[in-house]
Amino acid sequence: MYNSCYTCRRRRIECQMAQPPCTKCKKAGIECFQKRPLRWVQGAEFRGKAKKRASGNDFPAVSVAEFGFGTTSDTLVSTEVNSGIQTNLPTGPTEFDEDVPNPIPSIPSALGDPSSASLNRSSQYYLYYYSKCVCKLFIMYDSNRNPLRNLIPASLNQPVLLNSIVALSARHMENAGQSFQVGVSTSPGALWFKYKAIQGLSRALNDNALCKQDTTVAGAFLMIFLDLLESGSDKWNVHLEGIKRLIAQIQPPSSLSTGAQQDLGQTVQGLRDFIGRQIYLIDTLGATFTRPRLLSVSTSLQQSLTPLQKSVDQSYLGCPENLLEVLRSLSFYRNILANPQPVGDTLFYSYIQQVNDVLESTQKFDCYVWASSLLQSHPPQDIHKLYTLAQAYKIGSLIYGRRVFDAFSADTAASLDDLVRELIGIIDILKSDEALFKCILWPMFVAGLEAQEKTQRDFVIGCLEKFWFETKCVNVINAGNILRRFWRQDNQTSWIFNIGQLGQDWLLI
Repeated sequence: MYNSCYTCRRRRIECQMAQPPCTKCKKAGIECFQKRPLRWVQGAEFRGKAKKRASGNDFPAVSVAEFGFGTTSDTLVSTEVNSGIQTNLPTGPTEFDEDVPNPIPSIPSALGDPSSASLNRSSQYYLYYYSKCVCKLFIMYDSNRNPLRNLIPASLNQPVLLNSIVALSARHMENAGQSFQVGVSTSPGALWFKYKAIQGLSRALNDNALCKQDTTVAGAFLMIFLDLLESGSDKWNVHLEGIKRLIAQIQPPSSLSTGAQQDLGQTVQGLRDFIGRQIYLIDTLGATFTRPRLLSVSTSLQQSLTPLQKSVDQSYLGCPENLLEVLRSLSFYRNILANPQPVGDTLFYSYIQQVNDVLESTQKFDCYVWASSLLQSHPPQDIHKLYTLAQAYKIGSLIYGRRVFDAFSADTAASLDDLVRELIGIIDILKSDEALFKCILWPMFVAGLEAQEKTQRDFVIGCLEKFWFETKCVNVINAGNILRRFWRQDNQTSWIFNIGQLGQDWLLI
C-alpha cells in the first residue's frame, strides 16, 4: 500500500498521506486522489494517446506558434521565424498525468479581466502556474500581498512582462520532474520562451518610452530569478546591472497615470520599493561569491531605498538590513585586498581596525530585537522562527568577516569550528520550516565552505538536496557541485577570493 496519494505520486513530490486531503494537495488547492481516478474516454482517442505516451511524448507535438500572447501581431512566435519547427510544449499542467483531471479549478481572478480575452488556454495556464507554483518561491511568506503575484494584472497588457513570467513558469515546469543527483536538461520549449523574453526586453530597452516603464523593470527583474532556475551563473549580473541603470533613469510615480498604477495591482511606488529592496539584497549577497569588483556600486539605488524590511510577506530572503550593510562593507574590504595596487602601511592597519569594528558590531547585533520589531503583534513562536533565520545570516556574516580579517592579518590557519557547528545547528532547526528553509541557501553554502568533518559535509549536501526538492532551482545543484570540487582542494581558507574562480560568478541565494 502506498504511503502517498496518487496525485502527489504523479506530481513526483513527497507526500505523507496521514489523512485525505494530504497537506501538499490542500496547499496547492488541487483535488487529492488516494487512488488512480477512473474516467470515461472514447476508445480510439485513448489508444491514440497511448501511442504518443509510448513514444516518450507526454504531450502532443504542437507548433510553438500556437503559444501566442496578445494580438496576432505580437504572438510569442511568428510563422516567419518558426517556419517548420515543431517542439513538444505543454498545453496543460505538466505536473499531472493525463489520467488526472485538470487541476485548475478556475482561472485566477486577475485573468477574469476582459483584457485577458486575447490569451489562449496555454497562456492562461502559464500565468496560473506562475501564480500557484512560482511566486511563493521568491518570497518569505506567501500571501495575498505577494508583490510577484500582483504583477499578473499588469502583464495582461504588457508583453515584455508577460514573456518574462511565461519563461519563468516554463523553466520551473521543466525542472519539476528532474533529479538533484542526475542533473537537469533543458527542452527547446523552455529555451524558446527565454529567447522571446530576452528579445522583448531588448526591444523595450531600445524604446525611449518602454525602457522607462515599471513593467519593463519588473520583466528584467524576473530574469534574475530565471537564472536561479537555470544555473545561478549565467547572466544574472548582466540583468542586475541593467536594472540598476533602469531604476536610475525611471520617472517619478507622479508622472504616471492613475490607470497605469491600477494595472500594477498595487501602487507604482510599492512595486518600485519591492524591486529596489530585492535588487539591493541580490546585489549584496551576489557580490560575496563573485570576482572582486564584478558588480558596480549603485549610489542612486542606495539613496532611494526605503527600509528593506517593511513586512515579512514582502521580503525575499529575510536577511536583516543591518547584516546586508555588514556584508557590503566586508565585500569592500575584500576587494581592497584583491587589488594589485599596494596599500600604505598606515592605511592597511586602518583597514584591519575597520574590519574588526565591523565584526564587533555584527557580534552585538540582536536578532531577537530585530525579529520582534517586525512581528510585534505575532505570537512568540513566529518571532522565534524569524529570530532563528536572522541568526543563520548573522553567523554566516561572522564567518565571512572572519575570513576577510584573517586575510588582512595573514592568519590562514584560524579555526572557525565553533561558528560552523553553531550555523549547522541553526540550519538543522530551519529544515522543518518550509517557508524559511528556502531562504537560507547563502548561509548554507558558507557552512559548506567551512565544513571540515565528513558528517558536516554530508549534512550540507543533504540540505541542498532538500532545497532542490522545495524550489527546483538549478543554482542549488551547482552549489553542491562547487562544494564537492572545493573540498578536494588544499587551500580552503581563502575561499573569499577564489570562490568566484570556480567556473563562473555565482548567485547562491
